[in-house]
Amino acid sequence: MKQYIVDAFTDKLFGGNPAAVCVADSFLDDKLMQDIASENNLSETAFAVKDGNSYRLRWFAPKGEVDFCGHATLGAAFVLFGFYEKDSESIVFETAKGRIDVSRRGELIEMDFPAYALEHVEITDSMIEALGAIPLAAYRDRDIMFVLRDEDEVRYLQPDLELLSLLDCACIAVTAKGSEYDCVSRVFAPKYGIPEDPVTGSAHCMIAPYWCRRLGRDSITAFQASLRTGVLNCTACGDRVKISGKAVLFSAADIKIR
Repeated sequence: MKQYIVDAFTDKLFGGNPAAVCVADSFLDDKLMQDIASENNLSETAFAVKDGNSYRLRWFAPKGEVDFCGHATLGAAFVLFGFYEKDSESIVFETAKGRIDVSRRGELIEMDFPAYALEHVEITDSMIEALGAIPLAAYRDRDIMFVLRDEDEVRYLQPDLELLSLLDCACIAVTAKGSEYDCVSRVFAPKYGIPEDPVTGSAHCMIAPYWCRRLGRDSITAFQASLRTGVLNCTACGDRVKISGKAVLFSAADIKIR
């Protein structure tokens, strides 16, 4: 099996969000895939297996399999376009979230994702205590998204990760209107062993529709203000979100499990 490490949503090595991408003839035992992801200790390890004209794709965080990951999808597409499907302009992934179409758009790789719902929810005392801030609004789907007052509050937020892990969601996103970019965000996923995720494609399936609606635009450029940082180009299309970005290869190696 070949494993690649790819920095996603960046054009610079050691930026964006690193993902491991394993390309195999068939899926390994679930426990073994989880052990590999735990050993890698990256936000996600993606496993891609060719199935006819498409690829089956699964994602594992250090503490468990997840049903959806954006940056590891970008990493997988980058690897497949670069090493396995060099003459193709598009790839189809079959996933737990259904079909995901991926296309090359010049230097960008564009992914067609399902949009998350924006169900407005009441802000609770436990949310405020976990965040260490009073959000303007809160929305829920698989994840919870909090809208904060401004960009600085997003950048300098110091949440209580233990309390965040008690919230009933997979990831916790905070966002505000940006200055250089249309919006800024940060994302935390302590339940999955990810204190802060560097750049999160899946969370922008919620963030992008919100800001497109707020700004009266179809497309936005989003900035994730983690230490590594990353840029996502997002277009809201009804119940879908197109998210595109760049990626760079860090390493490639053969993996032999004894």
